[in-house]
Amino acid sequence: MSETLIGALFVFVLASFAGFEVITKVPPTLHTPLMSGANAISGIAVIGAMVVAGPKDNNFIVIMGLVAITLAMINVVGGFMVTDRMLQMFKK
Repeated sequence: MSETLIGALFVFVLASFAGFEVITKVPPTLHTPLMSGANAISGIAVIGAMVVAGPKDNNFIVIMGLVAITLAMINVVGGFMVTDRMLQMFKK
């Protein structure tokens, strides 16, 4: 394995553990508003996925970038929809 892949896997595992610890400490009443806002921040992942999908050196990289863009956009749109639905509940 290349050093880049090992480094990326290391960061992924650390981020997974950190995310799990943060999410388990959130009370259930705050979980939905917090997660809907966090999903909206996933727009950063869309930009990163576009950077990855940009170079056309390898078809596999372009396909994985397209998958990443699609999944991140679903996350962003879902986050905004949940937030909007929650805000509609507080309107009279």
